[in-house]
Amino acid sequence: MSAIEHNPARSGLKLSPGERAWMRGLSASARGAVTVAILCPLVAGALLVAQAWLLSSVLDRAVVGHAARETLLAPILCIAGLVAARAVLSRIGEGAGSRAAEKIKATIREALFSRVMNEKPEWTRQRASGALASAMVEQVEAVDGFFAHYMPAIIAAVLLPLAFAILVLPVAPIVGLIFLFTAPLIPVFMALVGWGAETASRQQMQAFARLSGFFADRLRGLLTLKLYGRADAEVALVHATSEEIRKRTLAVLRIAFLSSAVLEFFAALGVAGVALYVGLTYLGYLHVFGLSLTLRTGLFCLLMAPEVYMPLRQLAAHYHDRAAANAAVAELAAAFDGLPELATTSAIPTAETLPAKRALPLRATLRVTKSGEDAAILDGAVLALEAGEHVAIVGESGIGKSTLLEALAGMRTFTGEVTTGEHDGDAKTPLRPMVFVGQRPHLFHGTIADNIRLGHPAAGDAEVREAARLACVGEFAERLPLGLDTPVGERGFGLSGGEAQRVGLARLFLTDPGLILLDEPTAHLDEETEARVLRGIESFAEGRTLLVVTHSPAVAALMDRVLRIADGRLSPAPSATIIPHDRPYSGLHDRVVAREKAA
Repeated sequence: MSAIEHNPARSGLKLSPGERAWMRGLSASARGAVTVAILCPLVAGALLVAQAWLLSSVLDRAVVGHAARETLLAPILCIAGLVAARAVLSRIGEGAGSRAAEKIKATIREALFSRVMNEKPEWTRQRASGALASAMVEQVEAVDGFFAHYMPAIIAAVLLPLAFAILVLPVAPIVGLIFLFTAPLIPVFMALVGWGAETASRQQMQAFARLSGFFADRLRGLLTLKLYGRADAEVALVHATSEEIRKRTLAVLRIAFLSSAVLEFFAALGVAGVALYVGLTYLGYLHVFGLSLTLRTGLFCLLMAPEVYMPLRQLAAHYHDRAAANAAVAELAAAFDGLPELATTSAIPTAETLPAKRALPLRATLRVTKSGEDAAILDGAVLALEAGEHVAIVGESGIGKSTLLEALAGMRTFTGEVTTGEHDGDAKTPLRPMVFVGQRPHLFHGTIADNIRLGHPAAGDAEVREAARLACVGEFAERLPLGLDTPVGERGFGLSGGEAQRVGLARLFLTDPGLILLDEPTAHLDEETEARVLRGIESFAEGRTLLVVTHSPAVAALMDRVLRIADGRLSPAPSATIIPHDRPYSGLHDRVVAREKAA
């Protein structure tokens, strides 16, 4: 095993009953397409029997009966029509299988994405982001062949050979018995080979997940690795992990080729047995129970012999899809601590989904511990905010201020209860009528306007510009060549920390919350910019409940109350630590206002 960070290894080779039921339930999201994909091969099989019988009859009438060509024209046209109909059914079945697979993959990815977005940040921090991304891409993609090819193939392989054998049995009992005895041997030996294929496929999926996590982590820390001279060592690790993938892929291919060889061997024996029986009977060397074969009967048996084994051949060609899908489902369950509910939808609130807002009171009593530890960061912290009240929380760094806001926003596990007057929250249910803006809002690759519009995806350009004005984004955006349409990189690449923070804060002004939670909203700003941003926050928070975590005396001075965290509890802050309104901030505020009026 490679020396890499993420190893979602899982013991056992069989899916649990719950995982198997989850796979069966996937087809419900594309039931119509799945049904068409399954029925088309069955209908084509029925047409095949009619085609073989007509063809053998035409040859019998032409060779034995010396029928005129004119009399054979109609059945020949029927045979051509049956061939065309089977081709059309094959195309329809393949298209339906592909549509079903795409629909099912989209359903899985939506469920996985909802699962990630509904989990708290501490859950995602414990997992390699590359492994989660690999699960949503490679592992989900591995399910494609199962629904597009394997499911129609397994149904056809179970029903068609048995149906063909039963239809041939009254016409040529010996040939029918050959079909009945040889056809079941192929799935038995394929299953024996398939156990090894599933093991190899699961190992390959695990290797892919680890390699994806490895690459994602190295790309994220590429600059750091280069600065510390780890480039050559990481190149060696990339080579080692790539070599592991190569070996596991070849192991899967070896087993796949072995499975096909087993099928072809027994299928060839069955066809050869039918041909030998028919040939020896025609030559007069073999008369079992006094049965004889006409040309029509013999040709019908010879035409049907390869077709009896064709569904089994197709099953063998796609049997590895089942192994790959099982391995992928096992990896999804391991990466996400269980398979997601397919009916879930994203719980991310938007301006459209949030209820009508008004200022909401807040009551909270909670205990928060570090992940995996018993020591409490907050122990019995009691918080009470009246509707429309503005409160600041101060305290030393690392004392638990940000932790408190994350717990209130449902982003961190806690014990206790949180009440907003309308809705109750607990460790599993985030409070919906609120907006939380953290210290480091995540900016995505896109324009500045696109990142602001995440607060309200349907917002118009005028609304975006107003939000940018309130957050003082326009001040630096106007100096850029494209203004708000200037592209930025992932994580705000191209913007300073203060600029990125203002873009994240502008999202707040596109929402309509009753409760606002802000974590250090002016931490990276100079005094004058801080004053302007605070004016926007004050204006927006009027009539709403506001809770701010801050180190800034100027921010705290604007609040109705100031609380301090100490020893895991909340208490009123000493008045001596607060700068009153007539202190330096007020003068700065007045200077900013005067400058704006003059401009």
